Amino acid sequence: MDTLETSKSLDKELYSRQLYVLGLPAMRRIQGAKVLLSGLQGLGAEVAKNLVLMGVGSLTLHDPHPTCWSDLAAQFLLSEQDLGRSRAEASQKLLAELNGAVQVSVYTGDITEDLLLDFQVVVLTASRLEEQLRVGTLCHEHGVCFLMADTRGLVGQLFCDFGKNFTVQDPTEAEPLMATIQHISQGSPGILTLREEADAHHFHTGDWVTFSGIEGMVELNGCDPRPLHVREDGTLEIGDTTAFSRYLRGGAVTEVKRAKTVSHEPLDTALLQPRVVAQSPQEVHRARCLHQSFRSLHKFQQLHGRPPKPWDPVDAEMVVDLAQAMGPLKGTEGEPLEEQLDESLVRTVALSSAGGLSPMAAVLGAVAAQEVLKAISGKFMPLDQWLYFDALDCLPEDGDPFPNPEDCAPRRCRYDGQTAVFGADFQEKLSHQHYLLVGAGAVGCELLKGFALMGLGAGGSGGVTVADMDHVELSNLSRQFLFRSQDIHRQKAEVAAEATRRLNADLQVTPLNLQLDPTTEHIFGDDFFSGVDGVAAAVDTFEARDYVAARCTHFLKPLLEAGTTGTRGSAGVFIPHVTENYKAPSDAASEDAPDPVCTVRYIPATTEHTVQWAKGEFDDLFCESAKTINSHPHALSSPEGLVKSQKQPLLQTMRGVLTERPQTWRDCVLWALGHWQLRFHYGITQLLRTYPPDKVQEDGTPFWSGPKQCPQPLEFDASQDTHLLYVLAAANLYAQMHRLPGSQDQTALRGLLNLLPLPDPQNLDRIFASELELDSPSGEFGCKQLHEDLKTWSKGPSLEPLTFEKDNDSNFHVDFVVAAASLRAQNYAIPVASHAETKRIVGRIIPAVVTTTAAVAGLVGLELYKVVGGPRPRHAFRHSYLHLAENYFSRWVPKAPDIQKFHHLKWTCWDRLEVPAGQPERTLESLLAHIQELQGLRVTMLLHGSAQLYSAGWSEEKQARHLSRRVTELVKKEPGQRVLVLELGYEGEEYDTNFPRLHYKL
Repeated sequence: MDTLETSKSLDKELYSRQLYVLGLPAMRRIQGAKVLLSGLQGLGAEVAKNLVLMGVGSLTLHDPHPTCWSDLAAQFLLSEQDLGRSRAEASQKLLAELNGAVQVSVYTGDITEDLLLDFQVVVLTASRLEEQLRVGTLCHEHGVCFLMADTRGLVGQLFCDFGKNFTVQDPTEAEPLMATIQHISQGSPGILTLREEADAHHFHTGDWVTFSGIEGMVELNGCDPRPLHVREDGTLEIGDTTAFSRYLRGGAVTEVKRAKTVSHEPLDTALLQPRVVAQSPQEVHRARCLHQSFRSLHKFQQLHGRPPKPWDPVDAEMVVDLAQAMGPLKGTEGEPLEEQLDESLVRTVALSSAGGLSPMAAVLGAVAAQEVLKAISGKFMPLDQWLYFDALDCLPEDGDPFPNPEDCAPRRCRYDGQTAVFGADFQEKLSHQHYLLVGAGAVGCELLKGFALMGLGAGGSGGVTVADMDHVELSNLSRQFLFRSQDIHRQKAEVAAEATRRLNADLQVTPLNLQLDPTTEHIFGDDFFSGVDGVAAAVDTFEARDYVAARCTHFLKPLLEAGTTGTRGSAGVFIPHVTENYKAPSDAASEDAPDPVCTVRYIPATTEHTVQWAKGEFDDLFCESAKTINSHPHALSSPEGLVKSQKQPLLQTMRGVLTERPQTWRDCVLWALGHWQLRFHYGITQLLRTYPPDKVQEDGTPFWSGPKQCPQPLEFDASQDTHLLYVLAAANLYAQMHRLPGSQDQTALRGLLNLLPLPDPQNLDRIFASELELDSPSGEFGCKQLHEDLKTWSKGPSLEPLTFEKDNDSNFHVDFVVAAASLRAQNYAIPVASHAETKRIVGRIIPAVVTTTAAVAGLVGLELYKVVGGPRPRHAFRHSYLHLAENYFSRWVPKAPDIQKFHHLKWTCWDRLEVPAGQPERTLESLLAHIQELQGLRVTMLLHGSAQLYSAGWSEEKQARHLSRRVTELVKKEPGQRVLVLELGYEGEEYDTNFPRLHYKL
């Protein structure tokens, strides 16, 4: 069970989004792991794909069985050309292409005890119970982590056995809590007060913490973890501090995560005493019934040498009888339960169990792969021990006819696995659908794979249009499996379309290198949406989701959407007139809102503030200043024009840029050292002159209190790594801006800095005084001086503005922000962000792993079955949420659309008033009369966008002038536009009423 010996370095750019989820130690363990995967049908292919993309050290494939037609509905690594070939051998090449750092091999012999000893994790899929019990027992005896996964139609199971004493190094996904200290008392116990009161709510009694950066009570810095006790007033008891020094200022308290040990039973025991993962007693009962269903399906296969036939009532009744003969359901202690077996559920499982579905394989394959990673890395709590998942809600409603055996019989085509569940007629419906996919990123690629396997738009008038304006980047390749290294810098939509056609040549995929937003409404307009049956949204911002949802509401199209953050994922379905429409979470707007400028500039209180400030420094020093200097004197011909054209912070920053033009590397270092002194020493000194530490506000409270931490100036020390890094990065960036050669020699730089004198305080005072004057109402002196400097600089070569790049660690961009943010944090005694955390914040990077991505795409695919199947009641649909790190899975019925009322009118967000096409064009007067005749209400206001077409408050002359004109004379009509959307106001209108809009069809 040795780990794979490898000297390969970890490609941090490739795995950058994944590293934010798993961390470097876990990724190192994953990179050295050896996994055996037996079973390469659809579920096995999904597990394999996820493990290879996530960088497992080696993956050995085992499946000697020949590829058959029914495999192709869920196994994306196989094609018609592979029929008759071993599944494992046919899958190996494409899997290996996904990640050159992973060794993908094929094993063709029997699974023996000696073979198992060579692996850390063994996974069985689509296997017989006898084989599961044999391999599971051997793995348990030898300490090899064992997983078993299976899907049958619309139900799936997963079992984990990681042994009797498995250590979970890091049980949760959340970063350790960190908070800034306001005060610590001496006593027994010592009382810790946090700077932000809200932070206290995140800590709990029993948490263990350590400390850093404290001045005064230094005995706590780096101490062994101490337990917390949370008091009623929100303060924290941290143990005896009586013998410690008196607390002075600053510092941070950080949660210490502690390892946990779990114990698993072997499969033979767990089979009879199942511990199931579920969120409610009802779900526990359903899971136990599904457990009995799988056992009876295995027994049927053992007795008859085959699985039950698709939708065969005789076979299904035999399965039910076998389940009943197994006796009453049992709990974890093996005792019989009072719960009764749900025979109807077992029967439905048996009827639909013959098929293999891509969405089910995606969901179970994602969860199984995540459990493999837990076994390898010790990151996150494993399942305990059985998970059952079903989507039987995709089948026809009670009372509606189920598919018949003839319609579901094999036809020797690539959709046989799907028609075994839904029938050939449904497959025909799928083929004629035309869907718009917005986004070809990680979720978008998974959705396209699902569309290809399902046959969505693969015939007749059907098709898929994929819209995305982004290009492929290296960091995409660990999640977006349709892309390869040779595709980097190509358009995502085009690459994804080509790759999808290779999965299913019949699928009509049209790429558009565009995004959906107001600028492309002339393309994605009435003509386009009239030919679309539905929309799938795979975008990564709430703003983009809101816009796509608004277009779906406008055109009355169903919307399927999904998103992920780390191991959290969600999928939603929004059906016109059936469910509510999409609404972004209530806290989405606040997440994207920037912090107040004055807070970030002068009184930062959080790590995020320091990073925002540092990024602003980069932009102003090395980008905006260069652009402004290059534009002078043509754009900025006077001091007044300078003031009007630029924001004050940039003018202030330019005072620090416009010293003497550098000629050598030494000049750049001298400038960087001066700017270090200006920002982290002299600037803080000047701030404290204006707001001294003992300053008191008018109400008598100290100015520096609560979240406002009094800053302290730093003293430059070339021996400190952060000080050196700032000068190194700033000097190199300054050199790049001036088109001069830089240097990466830190030893030489440290020697040079020891020889250079600190900048002249009088010169810094002049620069800082000019900054203060620029902040004054007139800014007269500072702007005149700056204007004169600009005139002098404009005579020389132009500067090179530097655009910040978050994914390049070799150009000093991120280094500068990391160092600047760290020094700023030290000024204000704020916890310092790590390099990775700084990069995440400044790049607005969303942590991501392919397992979550694949799971939510599968959940979307399940809802797609329902949407395509025809009209369904609301209770048939499901929103979904999962958190793979914490084994949380939830599906629930969407809400109904809100009903609004006004007098006798009732409507929802999906309703509108309509003036049908084909009638003589109306004047505004006849249109208003038509509305009054239909609704019995008098229109007082008519708007088209921001243009007012009519108001009851206008003069009679103005009303008459407008009322006699035709509607299209008053409204600008776009090419291809079929509908004018008009907003109405009614007499007696209430201010909070959003009336249905009027759709005037042209």
